[in-house]
Amino acid sequence: MELISYITQNNIAGFLLLLLRFSGLFAFFPFFENQLVPVSVRGALSFFCTFMFFPLLPSMNYDLSLVEFIIAGVMEIMLGFVSGSILNFVFSAITFGGDLMSFSMGLTMASAYDPVSGAQKPIIAQTIAMLALVLVLTLDFHHGLFLLVSESFVHLPLGTFALSNRIIEYCVSAFVTMITVGFSMAFPIVAILLLADIIFGMIMKTNPQFNLLAIGFPIKIAIGLFVITLVIPSVIYHFQNDLISAFEFIKTIFWDK
Repeated sequence: MELISYITQNNIAGFLLLLLRFSGLFAFFPFFENQLVPVSVRGALSFFCTFMFFPLLPSMNYDLSLVEFIIAGVMEIMLGFVSGSILNFVFSAITFGGDLMSFSMGLTMASAYDPVSGAQKPIIAQTIAMLALVLVLTLDFHHGLFLLVSESFVHLPLGTFALSNRIIEYCVSAFVTMITVGFSMAFPIVAILLLADIIFGMIMKTNPQFNLLAIGFPIKIAIGLFVITLVIPSVIYHFQNDLISAFEFIKTIFWDK
């Protein structure tokens, strides 16, 4: 009888809105939105988290009409999409940098299936992206997500999210920064391999018997791999700072600061 009395229209509406909030996060956040996590697992995880976090909801009146409830649900999905896009800009920057590295080394054809995105990616870009994903787990990113949601119930009640000029401006700035940071990550490799191409061209001019494909191509790959081992700590360091900065901005969205 106590359970039946607890199932009211207000509690059901709050439960569904909380389910949509978790569904938006698991659908668009990095690590959770990749192909390694099946849709059925994400759905079950969303329902489980909703069930566990529902007692933390403050007492509120969710007496909404059908149209108002649909709009509130769309805003919850939009919250996950916007937050996930902000973090994906950081991951896209490191992927873009890895693609430039692969292109400079001539390894664009050396692609393999990427289980994270479900597409073919150059091996260099895929390796750096997986290293970034391991760093994310090391920083307890997944635990921070749950803390973020639990603290948002008071500062950002369910169904009250709305896009603002501040969020749009940050997304535009993050998109521009993604291209700049990605090119900055790949610049040392691109510059050194460009210098290597100039040297190879001078050698071929003075020595036409020089076989560029048989000798120059493996040398370029070896030089590129050597430089990557030198710059990868700096790449991961800047990725960590950018990720923390993006997560801090997402906190201002969830906590309405």
